[in-house]
Amino acid sequence: MNESLQEQFRAMLTHSLAELEQEDELGKSGQKTVELDQQSVGRLSRMDALQQQAMSKATQVRRSQMKSRILTALARMDADEYGFCLSCGEEIAQKRLELDPTHATCISCASR
Repeated sequence: MNESLQEQFRAMLTHSLAELEQEDELGKSGQKTVELDQQSVGRLSRMDALQQQAMSKATQVRRSQMKSRILTALARMDADEYGFCLSCGEEIAQKRLELDPTHATCISCASR
């Protein structure tokens, strides 16, 4: 993989990481503890609030996993290992990396 292509992938990854950081800040309010004050909120409203909290926490877990994949890809770039399959060592197809620049395996190894 040439340097300019690798820099394009680096830019994509750092942009995605910045977006995830912004989403983390926005999602913090949805993860706060739900107060169960029965005088001010009805039963269905509390159930809805608990469901929204659970969905917000699940979204946070997915964001954290994606951030980890991005940071791993960036670390592989710094080590000059980016673009090569972790399993077989062959070069990962450019189209595969364009779909998801965090892929660490070629299509052959991923489908095993």
